[in-house]
Amino acid sequence: MYISSSPHIRKDWNVKKIMYGVVIALMPAFIGSIYFFGWRAAYLTFLSVVTAVLTEYLFQKITKRKITAFDGSAIITGILLAFNIPVKSPWWLPVVGSFFAILVAKQFFGGLGYNIFNPALAGRAFVMASWPQIMTGRWSAPLHGSISGIDGITSATPLNLLKLHATDPAVLSRINSPEMLKNLFIGNVGGCIGETSALLLLIGAIFLFVMRYADWRISVGYIGTVFVVAWIFYLTGLTPAGPLFHILSGGVFLGGLFMA
Repeated sequence: MYISSSPHIRKDWNVKKIMYGVVIALMPAFIGSIYFFGWRAAYLTFLSVVTAVLTEYLFQKITKRKITAFDGSAIITGILLAFNIPVKSPWWLPVVGSFFAILVAKQFFGGLGYNIFNPALAGRAFVMASWPQIMTGRWSAPLHGSISGIDGITSATPLNLLKLHATDPAVLSRINSPEMLKNLFIGNVGGCIGETSALLLLIGAIFLFVMRYADWRISVGYIGTVFVVAWIFYLTGLTPAGPLFHILSGGVFLGGLFMA
């Protein structure tokens, strides 16, 4: 039995067609990452994608396996890996992450359809475990549309803001404010390269759902579960942030729409 990697496929479509469909669906968030964080977002994504494709090609060439490096799946892994790192990461971080994702998490398990872990998430876990200070301490404030560079203010993500100032009434009022929720939805907040804009990720996901390249019920179930659990925690006083804050911040939409 052939099992595709996420997003899970509903019909017997051509694999290459579906994979490049997913690449297209990721483009709104990619363009948004340049808008919010500058050209370095594109640079790191490019390095990640090139590393993913080259690693898959060279491994298959050396082991004399069928070459599938250009079917789009490696490109998706490279994009998603880049989307999960801060824009101020050193150039080698997406290179190492993509190399691990393709070689260890994908090819060592037999390639597309046989890997038991999402390669991009495995790559992210590897770089997070290896260089946590980079993955958690190099946030950049959004440029508000400027694409001139990222040498601006270093800013905590909304989740870090909540963690560090959970008892500050001023911060708590801001966390649940309509202005904060609007910025979270649009993507005008600090965070990883491709995770900040729920709106742009949703636009890409709707394309996948309309084309029937992915099952909307998986994504709705994932995000809906996070919403319900966060709502329960909010009502019981275990968290001061409302459920909308929780599903719009961090990587919930990126994971739920493109990795679940």
